[in-house]
Amino acid sequence: MARAVPAVERAFDVLELFLDAHELSAPEITAQLGLPRTTVHELVGTLSERGYLMPAGRGSNRFRLGMRGFQLGAAYAERLDLAREGQLVAEDIAERCQETVHVGVRDGADVLYVAKVDSSHPVRMVSAVGRRLPAHCTALGKVLLAALPHAEVDELYGNRRLDAMTEHSITTRKALRQELDAIAKDGVAREYCESNESVACVAAPVCDESGEVVAAMSISVPILRWNDETEAALRELVREGAAALSECLGHTGSRTLL
Repeated sequence: MARAVPAVERAFDVLELFLDAHELSAPEITAQLGLPRTTVHELVGTLSERGYLMPAGRGSNRFRLGMRGFQLGAAYAERLDLAREGQLVAEDIAERCQETVHVGVRDGADVLYVAKVDSSHPVRMVSAVGRRLPAHCTALGKVLLAALPHAEVDELYGNRRLDAMTEHSITTRKALRQELDAIAKDGVAREYCESNESVACVAAPVCDESGEVVAAMSISVPILRWNDETEAALRELVREGAAALSECLGHTGSRTLL
């Protein structure tokens, strides 16, 4: 791996603060990153000159993301067929089940939502495209982890205890490995209140033209509408949706995690 450039890392640290904040001042950035005040002013100045940050208002000493970041994101989205095709297939699946449908990709030990269609019911899961969650706490994430070699999963988590989002979350590597092995054999992942105390979910893998698992599709349901019959129906539907999206990405063979 190439040596990381500290100045570039600090610039990205500044930008990534805005993933969770609409506006920030230089003192707030300084406090959150623990960097010298002069360093932050130089970073903010440079990022502003390049269009990655902009003043929150005329004469304001607060900043928000600039248009350059939007342009890069738009260029990325335009080239990412997965997001576009995933949205279309998710819309079809959501119409058939009237529940929330997500398409996500793995980013390290997290899962990142790239497409989403909301449930038509008034009681539904709250989420957003661009949100990330710990992969081991979600059906989407677990089905993506199940496609990895054991050694790669071990490298992701080491021997540490896994962080929990609810009391139902998997917290040990042994328990995670057992579940991932079961998912690999079955082809569908299940989550019950592991990332949200009020939500259950099923997910299936999405493959590209080479047969590699590149994404996953999930259907999320509030537990007040969850039962064995619903789960069985949604397991088949999410398989269909994931297969349809795989075909859109050029996959023609059978899907398997093994």
